Amino acid sequence: MQNHAIQVKGLQKSYKQLQVLKGVDFAVEKGSIFALLGSNGAGKTTVVKILTTLLKQDSGSAAINGFDVGSKPDHVRQAISLTGQFAAVDEILTGRENLIMIAKLRYLPNPRQVADDLLKSFGLTEAADRKVSTYSGGMRRRLDISLSLVGKPQIIFLDEPTTGLDPEARIEVWKIVKDLANSGTTVFLTTQYLEEAEQLADRIAILHEGRIIANGTLAELKKLFPSAKVEYVEKQPSLEEIFLSIIGKKEGA
Repeated sequence: MQNHAIQVKGLQKSYKQLQVLKGVDFAVEKGSIFALLGSNGAGKTTVVKILTTLLKQDSGSAAINGFDVGSKPDHVRQAISLTGQFAAVDEILTGRENLIMIAKLRYLPNPRQVADDLLKSFGLTEAADRKVSTYSGGMRRRLDISLSLVGKPQIIFLDEPTTGLDPEARIEVWKIVKDLANSGTTVFLTTQYLEEAEQLADRIAILHEGRIIANGTLAELKKLFPSAKVEYVEKQPSLEEIFLSIIGKKEGA
């Protein structure tokens, strides 16, 4: 369908004797945030690698904006960008130099202006001319995501973007993800964190032992769980809300 940015049908992938994906199906609407939720080893990164043309599936199909990832990889790559689990930034360069380098590699006109605009959008202007080696974890992740947005891709893949970040940095990344979707970018997010999917996603798919065992909105998924678990799920984000409130008071003090 035309409103689908991503369509996956019957995706299977094995590594030697281990079958990681056992027939995965889902679709992602354009301009939405889709979260693929699962524990370590569930196959989330394998799905991302197939969708971003880094890995070939054994069977099944996957399409980005209607282009098959296997037969039309160049068309797919023009529409997407990928941010992996670990920040792929050059620590010897400054934040500005990192962005200018990527803009030049993408043959964009006026790379310095592209860099300045993204530095401003991601709150990195003051740190722009410092070496990335001096950045905090949250700043590196913000820079990493900004690098992914050079050239304004239609679809961005974020593979466990907040792993290893402290609560404040995680909340920063959440805001960035929401802003991306509000600007029309389709966001495909993988995460282990239930509250992250709950805070961000329009739809959530749960990947378990190589299969999608649930797929729907948060409200739809809550109906699948006993009431005691629903209470637990609903209470989880409250710690983030308390933290935000405390930080806000300190900043205003």
